[in-house]
Amino acid sequence: MSTPARPYAWYFYPLNWLLLALAHLPLDVLYVLARAIYLLLAYVVRYRWRVVLDNLRHAFPEKTEVDIRQIGRQFYWHFAQVLVEILKLAAISPAELHRRVRFTNPELMTGPFAQNRFVLSLGSHLGNWEWILSGAALEFGGRSGGVYKPLNNKFFEHFMRRLRTRLGADAVPMLGTLRYLVQHRQQGRTLSLLTDQAAGPEDRPYWTDFMHREAGFYTSAERLAQQFNCAVLYVGIRRAKRGYYDITFTKLPDGQAAAAASASDEAQRYPITEAFVRCLEADIRTTPEQYLWTHRRWKHRRPTNE
Repeated sequence: MSTPARPYAWYFYPLNWLLLALAHLPLDVLYVLARAIYLLLAYVVRYRWRVVLDNLRHAFPEKTEVDIRQIGRQFYWHFAQVLVEILKLAAISPAELHRRVRFTNPELMTGPFAQNRFVLSLGSHLGNWEWILSGAALEFGGRSGGVYKPLNNKFFEHFMRRLRTRLGADAVPMLGTLRYLVQHRQQGRTLSLLTDQAAGPEDRPYWTDFMHREAGFYTSAERLAQQFNCAVLYVGIRRAKRGYYDITFTKLPDGQAAAAASASDEAQRYPITEAFVRCLEADIRTTPEQYLWTHRRWKHRRPTNE
């Protein structure tokens, strides 16, 4: 009998063992590691420090330079904690994660489930976005999936996919989104999309003002909601205290509303995406240090011929 092929090269095995060993440490110990990561990123490597400052200055023109730099440092501390929390998904028990992730209004999700409707959950790189998917799998009996872009590195693709699925969630490659929705339609499930990804001109995005700068947003949520008559929820998440998160849903226009939208105005053509952007802006202003400011969110520009 032939030996199954390794999912990644043999020289990644020591790294896999190291990461798993770290994941089995208590979170309190991992937060000590997070402190070291924070100091390294913020003061030694200064990882994308100029990008962070530029993003914050544009997003909060009313704030002083002192305030901007303070938010930047607070962001790096938050980011370091998120990194070790994501790693902890490799070993955290279902009971511990369920205790640390609280859904404040789960009835907005279970209501459509009772009608056998699909729910599109629109999230962002706010709070701990990776804990949302696993937390939802525990809260809603494994009826959650998340769309992701596969990584080129075979080891990290395998490792991250294992993190995302070990507690019962489905990890759905971007190109498999339609197939997943068709396979599970009328089953009362939710599919999560990180809708704040930077869409370029070639993606035919919806352009709108986002934190004082124009940004392009993918419009796939509009098309999917219409095609599958989905309910749509905005997923807001914030750190309540170290290692604990509150997740709150906000109802957005659903598939029927998107299908009936007027074509006379761009914002009206994309009611779901427009509502998502405004919810996200409000959450960012409430907890600015918890957004992923290293992300080059505004790198694309609307073509001048539009």
